Amino acid sequence: MDLLTALQLGAVPRVAFVGAGGKTTAMFQLARQLAGPVLVTATTHLALDQLGLADRHFEVHTPTEVRTHAGELSGVTLFSGPPRDDARVSGLDVDTVNEVFRLAKERQLPLLLEADGSRRLPLKAPAAHEPPIPEFVDTVVVVVGLLGLGKPLNAGYVFRPELFGALAGINPDAIMDSTALVKVLASPEGGLKNIPVTARKAALLNQADTPELAAQASRIAHSLERIYQSVLVAALTPPDGSPGGVKAVHQPIAGIVLAAGGSVRLGEAKQLLEWRGKSFIRSVTETALQAGLSPVVVVVGAYVEEIKPEIADLDVEIVYNLDWEVGQSSSVKAGLAALPERSGGAVFLLVDQPQIPPALVRTLVARHAATLAPIIVPEVDGRRGNPVLFDRVTFPNFATLEGDVGGRAVFKKHPLEYVPWVDPVVGLDVDTLLDYQKLIQYED
Repeated sequence: MDLLTALQLGAVPRVAFVGAGGKTTAMFQLARQLAGPVLVTATTHLALDQLGLADRHFEVHTPTEVRTHAGELSGVTLFSGPPRDDARVSGLDVDTVNEVFRLAKERQLPLLLEADGSRRLPLKAPAAHEPPIPEFVDTVVVVVGLLGLGKPLNAGYVFRPELFGALAGINPDAIMDSTALVKVLASPEGGLKNIPVTARKAALLNQADTPELAAQASRIAHSLERIYQSVLVAALTPPDGSPGGVKAVHQPIAGIVLAAGGSVRLGEAKQLLEWRGKSFIRSVTETALQAGLSPVVVVVGAYVEEIKPEIADLDVEIVYNLDWEVGQSSSVKAGLAALPERSGGAVFLLVDQPQIPPALVRTLVARHAATLAPIIVPEVDGRRGNPVLFDRVTFPNFATLEGDVGGRAVFKKHPLEYVPWVDPVVGLDVDTLLDYQKLIQYED
């Protein structure tokens, strides 16, 4: 997966890169993936050998000089300050960066900005004066190099190790582990420092060059999902020379338990039927929680007073659907409306399928992280099954649903990604007493 796909940017993005371990590489890779012209600049020093990553390079000393190049924009166009005596060029000051932004805005061009330096080390902590992230930035990518894991906290691997140690709570020359890295990335004085309130936050865990580092990155990502809108695991420049890219995109995936129906065909509240010593509603809700979905929203309607005590002690949000008699579409809308803006997608779980294992839900989430597919569906015995994961890109499609229809009405609007699952009981749902008897037989 390339960075453009993984970051899920808007049509004309304004992206700032901060941190260490591959900022410049990431910035220019993204620039190549965007439709040009693309403007690139930096508030920090760039090495002379990095200037060749752009198609055009303009050295500017004042804001007015930016305008002199307005008619020469093509491909990846880099604006920098003048050369220094240390084989680097200067970054631009605030006024000049703002002038580059005004030019990008007038021409409706993407603008990418490197907002701090790291001396090409895998890890860093920001100094008091950095990172200077302009308010116009809509996405901030916080980059870290995983090659710093397992290394001692010193200047050989960390830019400003004393600050990093203070944020991570470790001593000089202590071995840096994933816990230390998470603390720094989650700190308002570390990875989150100076990010504009309106900007989207993405962490880029770069240098996942081995299976071991990729596994560590996945564990780190799960610790950061509630802090960053997305956490990318990447190997942008693999040492073996193979094509680089993003291995996975971890996002907070919500769970929506649809439990509002009146169970007309069954003749009693299916939500309260028993499965393996627990009510259906509790079993399904616990599955969502055990699978790591967050938040978990339970949509109720009929039998609301009977259902509430069954899940009162669980960390879920109960949403009452006033229009539950209209059909499933109203419950789907109610569930989606309760999700926070940062949710990357949602898994819809049906209350009449208590037998769905958490492992299946986790498999759907893992496939989404690897592909960012808009809809991910289990395939059971050659047929589509449940539950289904919907990426947030599909959410607007639910607004037009009416009546007793659910997510399947959205299938024709997006390609489906299938996950094979070998377990026939997964395909059973309980609408009648006969269905319930079949489910009990499977249990036995």
